[in-house]
Amino acid sequence: MFWSAALAGDPTPRPNSFDEAQESATNAAGWVEENWSTWLSIGLRILLILVIAFVLRTVVRRAITKLIERMNRTAQAVDGTALGGLLINAERRRQRSEAIGSVLRSVASFLIMGTAGLMILSTLEINLAPLLASAGVAGVAIGFGARNLVTDFLSGVFMILEDQYGVGDSVDAGVASGEVVEVGLRVTKLRGADGEIWYVRNGEVKRIGNLSQGWATAGVDVQVRADEDLDRVNEVITRVGEDMQKDEPWNERLWEPVEVLGLTAVYIDSVVIRVSAKTMPGVALGVERELRWRIKRALDAEGIRIVGRPTDPALETESVPDPMANVAAPSALANPTSPQSQAATPLAPQSVGTPSTQK
Repeated sequence: MFWSAALAGDPTPRPNSFDEAQESATNAAGWVEENWSTWLSIGLRILLILVIAFVLRTVVRRAITKLIERMNRTAQAVDGTALGGLLINAERRRQRSEAIGSVLRSVASFLIMGTAGLMILSTLEINLAPLLASAGVAGVAIGFGARNLVTDFLSGVFMILEDQYGVGDSVDAGVASGEVVEVGLRVTKLRGADGEIWYVRNGEVKRIGNLSQGWATAGVDVQVRADEDLDRVNEVITRVGEDMQKDEPWNERLWEPVEVLGLTAVYIDSVVIRVSAKTMPGVALGVERELRWRIKRALDAEGIRIVGRPTDPALETESVPDPMANVAAPSALANPTSPQSQAATPLAPQSVGTPSTQK
């Protein structure tokens, strides 16, 4: 009775006879037989697309990785040599190559797998127009919401590809300046002169002044008395530059001979001579200090007078007191006939009359 009640309450249509069940099974088998080739074809095409996508992704990523490793080996091969010390920073090359490799691998994976996904949806005969439209709207919304992040990322990518600066470079980014510690796709770390760490967003950098690329200029101003023999001063400074270029390590840091450019300023009691030298990037301050030290010692040895140093103690004159220091300035009140003096003269007292006169 319970089974009969359950069957009565079940709304699912049931075959009334064995013949109807057999017919339904025959129809289902026929439908499967008619469509199994289509299913198999679609499945094989999807499988082929996935296999090709994964194989292509693996090959491309490995090729990019090998390219990056080759770049790192090239940088390590010259590290420690004269060429490596002058032109190549191994850590900078390593971080730059790894950043470029990461970006390239991510872009390759996104393009390959995204294309494979669209091909699979197309194989399943799914209309891609609504999906692409929705993705476009979502992309626009995300772009507006995270525009600063996108700007930082794109700026970092182009900065790395163009090799604007790298680890170890001294840069002036406008918002901060210092030595580059780490280069990222979104943030660049700078160490300031006092040891502080600056986190600079790549999108906020509008201009970059790289002080470590190419070459640098060391400039020194030498100020001597106006009555000195300038030809002699030029000869002494030139000799100092020649001697400095022969000594180590200045022979590697100086890329051109020290040059006396001439006078940059002429005053009543002194003249300023500009000395310049082209150096390795990043060592200009050290070259300037050494050059000042050597020029000062050479000038002292030659007896050349420097501004602020007396020529001879016997020629020094003592200060003579001014004889007019205690004389007062002329005044109009000193003349008794002047209007100022007359105006300042007190009035004479009026005479007081006798009592008889008052009557």
